[in-house]
Amino acid sequence: MSAPSASSTEAIAAEVPRIGPNAVLQLVDTLRAHGEGALAGRVFERAGQAEWLDRPPETMVPQDAVLRVHAALWDLLPLEEARSHAREAGLRTGDYLLAHRIPAPAQRLLRLLPAPLAARALCRAIAVHAWTFVGSGAFAYDFEGGLRLTIGHNPLALRHSAQPDCVWHAAVFERLFRTLVHPETTVREVACTALGDPACVFELRWARAR
Repeated sequence: MSAPSASSTEAIAAEVPRIGPNAVLQLVDTLRAHGEGALAGRVFERAGQAEWLDRPPETMVPQDAVLRVHAALWDLLPLEEARSHAREAGLRTGDYLLAHRIPAPAQRLLRLLPAPLAARALCRAIAVHAWTFVGSGAFAYDFEGGLRLTIGHNPLALRHSAQPDCVWHAAVFERLFRTLVHPETTVREVACTALGDPACVFELRWARAR
């Protein structure tokens, strides 16, 4: 059997579902910020991605590798500690997006709009770039009865307890909507694929007045 050609190898790689590297890079920064460099080493070693600590990825990475890193964090730490680190990594990811991915003029405009209009505009922008954080999953949003963000077949959903616990995604949404839509936005996951639901569903709420 002949070895696959370069073009066929690239085609296979292109078919692998991928997620933006901040899903792992911000976790490293979180752990190191708390003096947990050794823990970061154990997490990435357990996930089979130890090389990312010395050579951080600069492009999209396979979603399965991201899942292994997140799973290793929860496997190695008590529930509340893992939840806290995952949440902070999500907030840091939101900060990165605000600093490097969402143009400043667009941010200023969103802040000037009434919250409902800003939320619709932000949701449209998120939907366009959803492939960078949902991988093989499917992102959708719905304003009927309040804003709900949905990730169907969420590739990063893991069962940690009897409650929905996709705190990394929830924290990313929280940072973006609190900064650009309303400072008192709350994000609550009400369904999770890890618990057998068809999708991970996040309900977002804020006060009527801005």
